[in-house]
Amino acid sequence: MRVSIPREIKPGERRVALGPAEVAALVRDGHEVIVETLAGRGVGRSDDAYRGAGASIAAVDDAWSAELVVKVKEIQLGEEERLERGQTIFGFQHLVGEPQMTRKLAARGVSAIAFEMVQDAHGEFPLLSPMSVIAGRLAAEVGARHLGRKAHRVLVLGAGHAGLNAARTALEAGAQVTVLTRSEGSRAALQRDLGAAVATGIATPAAIERAALDADVVIGAVFVAGAPTPKLLPRALVARMRRGAVIVDISIDAGGVAETSRPTSHANPVYIEEGVVHYCVANMPAADPRASVAALAAAALPFVRELAGLGIARALQENAALRRGVLLWNGRVTHPGIAREAGLPYTALSDSDLT
Repeated sequence: MRVSIPREIKPGERRVALGPAEVAALVRDGHEVIVETLAGRGVGRSDDAYRGAGASIAAVDDAWSAELVVKVKEIQLGEEERLERGQTIFGFQHLVGEPQMTRKLAARGVSAIAFEMVQDAHGEFPLLSPMSVIAGRLAAEVGARHLGRKAHRVLVLGAGHAGLNAARTALEAGAQVTVLTRSEGSRAALQRDLGAAVATGIATPAAIERAALDADVVIGAVFVAGAPTPKLLPRALVARMRRGAVIVDISIDAGGVAETSRPTSHANPVYIEEGVVHYCVANMPAADPRASVAALAAAALPFVRELAGLGIARALQENAALRRGVLLWNGRVTHPGIAREAGLPYTALSDSDLT
């Protein structure tokens, strides 16, 4: 199969979907790999390194001409015009809250498999989790940096991989940490991981209000697969928070946990709303691109090899985790919430579609 790896163009994005080692594995499998020139520059991977791995280096016009396009970030405005009917895009899609892009991709007749929606039989998200770990660590660090002093009290909303690592990093820095979760199960799991050093509770409106008003830094680490992030921090609550407090909204890709959150970039990462500093960078792990690429490429390679080796349809037939990640199939929206947002018909992915 022909596999392409475009250069990422999202502002501040330095990652690349696969490194030379992963490309070499695909080439050994007998696949043709096209890498856009300078795709690996942000992590110190040269065009020559990719050539040495067996890839062809192409300009942007040819770098998208493959049955399977593997990339990191969601399709940026204008990139969809490079897509043709029958192609499959494998990467973070983040179509929640982006009805216009959903309609554009549907009109192009492409298939889209979302990294963030690939889910295994244990309920884990093997492609999202490595980035959540890095984002959680970075969130605690940037929260303290933009606070301008040591964060004495940190509130973390959510106890997944991002929340857990944010809490752990804040604890290691000496902060008093409170984590509020959606369920008793996630609360118990967090306590097993971090012990009695962290205060835990259920994320009721009253509990969120009490903890947010006392916090120096609030980290939003809530993920609801295929749905907008619930607004756990209403504007009225943000307005009552400590002046100069910081909200780090890891959840901004799906709308964010605060009514006052809006996406920012690595070039301009913060703004002040209601007297509170907001850090809402939508591609936070790009701040540590080498670690991010190493983790993401290792997680993605087995799935890419399966898609390329078996063919897209057969891979989806045989791998339920991959199948759960399909948001569009040949232009038809296969996720009910995303279809509803875009005003398009929802069509469940069936076995007959894959034969």
